[in-house]
Amino acid sequence: MEALIPVINKLQDVFNTVGADVIQLPQIVVVGTQSSGKSSVLESLVGRDVLPRGTGIVTRRPLIFQLVHIDPEDRRKTSEENGVDGEEWGKFLHTKNKIYTNFEEIRQEIEAETERISGINKGISDEPIHLKVFSPHVVNLTLVDLPGITKLPVGDQPKDIEIQIRELIVRYISNPNSIILAVTAANTDMATSEALKVAREVDPDGRRTLAVITKLDLMDAGTDAMDILTGRVIPVKLGIIGLVNRSQLDINQRKSVADSIRDEYAFLQKKYPSLANRSGTKYLARTLNRLLMHHIRDCLPELKTRINVLAAQYQSLLNSYGEPVDDKSATLLQLITKFAAEYCHTIEGTAKYIETAELCGGARICYIFHETFGRTLESVDPLGGLTTIDVLTAIRNATGPRPALFVPEVSFELLVKRQVKRLEEPSLRCVELVHEEMQRIIQHCSNYSTQELLRFPKLHDAIVEVVTSLLRKRLPVTNEMVHNLVAIELAYINTKHPDFADACGLMNHNIEEQRRNRMRDLPSSVPRDKAAAGGAQGTSSNEQIDGGTGNWRGMLKKGEDGMVPQNTLPSSPQKGYAVNLLDVPVPVSRKLSAREQRDCEVIERLIKSYFLIVRKNIQDSVPKAVMHFLVNHVKDCLQSELVGQLYKAGLLDDLLTESEDMAQRRNEAADMLQALQKASQVIAEIRETHLW
Repeated sequence: MEALIPVINKLQDVFNTVGADVIQLPQIVVVGTQSSGKSSVLESLVGRDVLPRGTGIVTRRPLIFQLVHIDPEDRRKTSEENGVDGEEWGKFLHTKNKIYTNFEEIRQEIEAETERISGINKGISDEPIHLKVFSPHVVNLTLVDLPGITKLPVGDQPKDIEIQIRELIVRYISNPNSIILAVTAANTDMATSEALKVAREVDPDGRRTLAVITKLDLMDAGTDAMDILTGRVIPVKLGIIGLVNRSQLDINQRKSVADSIRDEYAFLQKKYPSLANRSGTKYLARTLNRLLMHHIRDCLPELKTRINVLAAQYQSLLNSYGEPVDDKSATLLQLITKFAAEYCHTIEGTAKYIETAELCGGARICYIFHETFGRTLESVDPLGGLTTIDVLTAIRNATGPRPALFVPEVSFELLVKRQVKRLEEPSLRCVELVHEEMQRIIQHCSNYSTQELLRFPKLHDAIVEVVTSLLRKRLPVTNEMVHNLVAIELAYINTKHPDFADACGLMNHNIEEQRRNRMRDLPSSVPRDKAAAGGAQGTSSNEQIDGGTGNWRGMLKKGEDGMVPQNTLPSSPQKGYAVNLLDVPVPVSRKLSAREQRDCEVIERLIKSYFLIVRKNIQDSVPKAVMHFLVNHVKDCLQSELVGQLYKAGLLDDLLTESEDMAQRRNEAADMLQALQKASQVIAEIRETHLW
């Protein structure tokens, strides 16, 4: 199992080559407040002075350490291959293949690289520095050193420095494949440890947290850390390990890490003899190595799945970018044909990419026909905008100067045409909605179905223009046809229509039934012939003089039948008044006579009956006209239109010019796919060697 950590290091190297952080690899993240001893802990594990030192915030960028243990024979072989003269050396990712054998130079390079990105002030950056250290004196570990937690900005630090550092720490320790190394100084109250507090936020069960207590030698006289180290103050599942750090005086006097570790061991034997074998730098290194190996073993199955999924995604992405174009003529024809096919498939509902968020293509057109258009027509009132006075006026205007014995048919035709005309506007709106959806399908095909078009923005724009132009040409033709459908209904009012004839027959039957009921209810003293005559005419002899002769004089009689009086000329000329024979009486609201009410009801029923017949015809014929003149025509002519407009020798080079960043994106996708394939091979080797 010891070989698992080098495997993770290999995976880290693979993904470092593409500069991507798409895979969350197992690693140990070191967290603590400023001056808690984080840097001393890391240098103890490395065994060399390698980190920048100073007051305030020193670590201002994440530093990813990869410690690689090398055996003497491997060291000799690796030294010969890399031309290294020494048993220990380091390499930075940003300096490529440069080898550092002087660890002072490594420290200086860390400082320089930090200032290059983060500036010379005390600001921080989330861009990591990658350092790999090869040594026979280290165990295989991957460590991440983060900026120390602080509360207040110092000097020219940003005011939100505390929030920036906290967000950076949380981002790294939120990785479920990480182990959290929470560092706390022994001379502080562990109950107020910021490191343990932030660790508990992302790891409430403590399954990934290991506590380290530093500066055991700096506790107040007469006190010790026994309760803390044994977990009686705050228990930590993975354990609590105590350390003794080098003091600033030791660092200034160049005291070596090896000497410091020997002094640490002596201190622990003297002060904490019962815990000496479970404390100290060497025990910490072994514990971290063991925890990391077990953690890697647990993470590998999920890691393998994640790598395979990403490899498939990047393969698909690379395929969408396509290969560099060799035969431009064939490529152009292929793209045009594919777009036309996908456009038609989207209308027919057989597209490869089915939209799940909203209706699209043919489904939306169907919704427009049967829901939007259908409901709009059904909401049109057959008698909307038509008052009883309008009907009565039309009846009387149709009789001319003579009183009518029957309801004139001209009045019905005039009024029903007025109502049928109201169906034209929603019909034309239906055409407009379908046209808009046909336009939306272009964008749908560009985004989901033919991603290859994104490689060639000029070709994409040209295709959009051709399809838009084709739709634009078909719109007036379709509108004209829909207009004609309504005009056809207006051209001939077919009162012999079977449905209309049935309605008329039923209506006549109802009227006759009402007449018989009225005669049945009359007193026996009234002669039936007179009652029938009165019922037919609907008025008395006086009413025939005033109300039944077709003029409006009866409607203007003051105080009759609850009528509202209206200013009119005097009935006979008087002094000071002149009679204007051109004045037309204006109808006002009043109670209709029985005959007037009957005539209006007849006309209204006939209008409603015929309107429903026409509405049914329009509801059926408009979608058919739209499909024939717009949708099907575009489907049938789209490919030939695209080929005729775009498949020209003079346009090939211009249309197939790739976007500026397409080549770069293709190369990045290819590099990432190659890295993922290498990572998959590394994991396969683990299975073959029975490490997993």
